[in-house]
Amino acid sequence: MSKDSRAVGTAEARGPLQVARRQQLLEALQRDGAMRISDLSHALGAAPVTIRRDIAELAAEGLVRRVHGGVALIMPEDVPAVDEASAVGVDPLGGRTLGMLVPSLDYYWPEVARGAEEAARELDMRVVLRGSSYDTEDDQPQLARMVERMGVDGLVIAPRMDAATAERTIEWLDQVGVPVVLLERTATVGSHHAVMESVVTDHALGAAMAVRHLASLGHRKVGLVLDANSPTSRHVRRGWLDAMTECGLDPEATAVAVVPDVRSPERDAVLDGVLDRCQATGTTALLVHADAEAVALVQHCEERHLSVPGDLSVVAYDDEVAGLFSPPLTAVRPPRRSIGRAAVRLVADRLADPDRPTHRIVISPSLRIRESTAPPPA
Repeated sequence: MSKDSRAVGTAEARGPLQVARRQQLLEALQRDGAMRISDLSHALGAAPVTIRRDIAELAAEGLVRRVHGGVALIMPEDVPAVDEASAVGVDPLGGRTLGMLVPSLDYYWPEVARGAEEAARELDMRVVLRGSSYDTEDDQPQLARMVERMGVDGLVIAPRMDAATAERTIEWLDQVGVPVVLLERTATVGSHHAVMESVVTDHALGAAMAVRHLASLGHRKVGLVLDANSPTSRHVRRGWLDAMTECGLDPEATAVAVVPDVRSPERDAVLDGVLDRCQATGTTALLVHADAEAVALVQHCEERHLSVPGDLSVVAYDDEVAGLFSPPLTAVRPPRRSIGRAAVRLVADRLADPDRPTHRIVISPSLRIRESTAPPPA
């Protein structure tokens, strides 16, 4: 759809309540010259996100100008006359800025960010990217800077949900006054546990796909290795357990382990313990989250003269570098770029229609079959 047709559609769809609210907003600015969004929200009885949408449209029409935290009136004598025909081509979303906060800028999340930036360019929007850390105890200060100092119009974020401050951060996000979409996270707010908008990968489905692939090759004992610090691990475990039951496999009779952070001195011993458990239980295949753990495990196999996939089939979960390893690892690939694109579009839709129902998007991963999986040894 062209910018022109989108703008015409927006004008035609403007209802009497919005027309009245816009008029009240302009009258308030004519009286006071400039006002904060929070004050306009209170005065007009409308949500801050609704006020921001009205301001964006009025700014696009050349009637007001956005200032930090608010809006100011542009007097007619200060600008050239704008007739109706020249205003038709203005896109009400054009010029909007989205704040994006992710836990890492060097693993998993760069491709999510690229997807977000692609969608933003298509919508004539801009993304301000910031990196947090899996060790961050409080995301709120950085989020507040984006909203209050940078004046972003929406947020697409992956906050830490296991931090002591997580509940307070989610409550703040619910009241911040701009659209918020969670990336690979879900949350509820308020006494009725209303859901927040989110875009997530169906990680449980991805794990189940891996188990079904291994079972189809004839493996009867499929083990599981998880990253201790990843919020994805619990979903992978759930999918693995469901698929094991579905395929008639016994999850109690296989090797199952949680691997500590790469900085832990116990990491190598845990990986060796996984292989010991595989040999003791007759486990012939493993689903390993994430790529780093899968690569390390295959390297330990080499040190012990175990063949992959001859002695042990391995499926990695994440597919960040799995295909570059030797042998190339079969892997579950989350739809990282699609996650970023969908999140930006959710924010854009919320800015265009603040009263739309809450949307939660779940996107399926894919299974890339390579050289690290084969039928079990005879």
